[in-house]
Amino acid sequence: ECPKRNSWEMRALPRPLPDGFILTDTEKKKWRLGQIIGTGGFAQIYSASRYPATAAREDTDYVIKVEYHENGSLFTELKFYQRAAKTDSINTWKRRKGLDFLGIPKYWGSGYCDHDGKRYRFMVMDRLGTDLQKVFLENGEQMRKETVLQLGCLILDVLEYIHENEYVHADIKAANLLLGHRDPDKVYLVDYGLSYRYCPNGEHKDYKENPKKGHNGTIEYTSLDAHKGVAPSRRGDLEVLGYCLLHWQHGTLPWLSVLRNPAQVQEAKAKLIANLPDSVIQMSPSNCTLGKGVGVGAGSE
Repeated sequence: ECPKRNSWEMRALPRPLPDGFILTDTEKKKWRLGQIIGTGGFAQIYSASRYPATAAREDTDYVIKVEYHENGSLFTELKFYQRAAKTDSINTWKRRKGLDFLGIPKYWGSGYCDHDGKRYRFMVMDRLGTDLQKVFLENGEQMRKETVLQLGCLILDVLEYIHENEYVHADIKAANLLLGHRDPDKVYLVDYGLSYRYCPNGEHKDYKENPKKGHNGTIEYTSLDAHKGVAPSRRGDLEVLGYCLLHWQHGTLPWLSVLRNPAQVQEAKAKLIANLPDSVIQMSPSNCTLGKGVGVGAGSE
């Protein structure tokens, strides 16, 4: 059931559900809530146990994302997983592409619940570790060149898969890249609450500029199309990824000092793209700096 788009009063973090609250998903499987361990957008994230009689362990492998039913982002994310990221589909893709790993979290189930007069939507996912933004900040806001290249390859694998399945992510950034809970060498692209079905049933959405929707997204990485109010696209995902990779390697972007002026940010991005590759080469005095050095995990060296 699609949420109502005019329920602005609900666009807030939901009231916490009780510790030990039992949720039943659409497949009739029961899950037990633990403590709140994080937030994301308008959702709260709880530790969870797959056994209703057993409390969620501190090192549990499951989390449950909970939003008010009227909110739209978790509905969008659920539709992405149900349409494009089923486990069988991902495994088939990995075999076809010869991949050992694809950085999309596993979806375990979803459903609705009612508590204290409010209706909630929930989604059960793999638990993941820290986000790449924290790693980036803790290491002097710069990463090793090798690490950046590895991240680029891992994210491109994910984008190729979701693009092939009619979706774009539309919000690639370090805060939406999480390390594995038990294997920090693995990196997952998360938060599909802004994902967009660019080609439903094989019919590509038209390119259309809309100034009223201009400059949407995380301003540091917003694509030029998004600055013009164009709907998310595959090329937009790739452009956003490019800005992220530049930021992670060089520790800066030419427009970081003017983020409060979206038009200036747009102009600076257009200038950088118009002067490729020289504009990127000139960002680093050594042209190929390794930065201060940070690996995503033990396999990053």
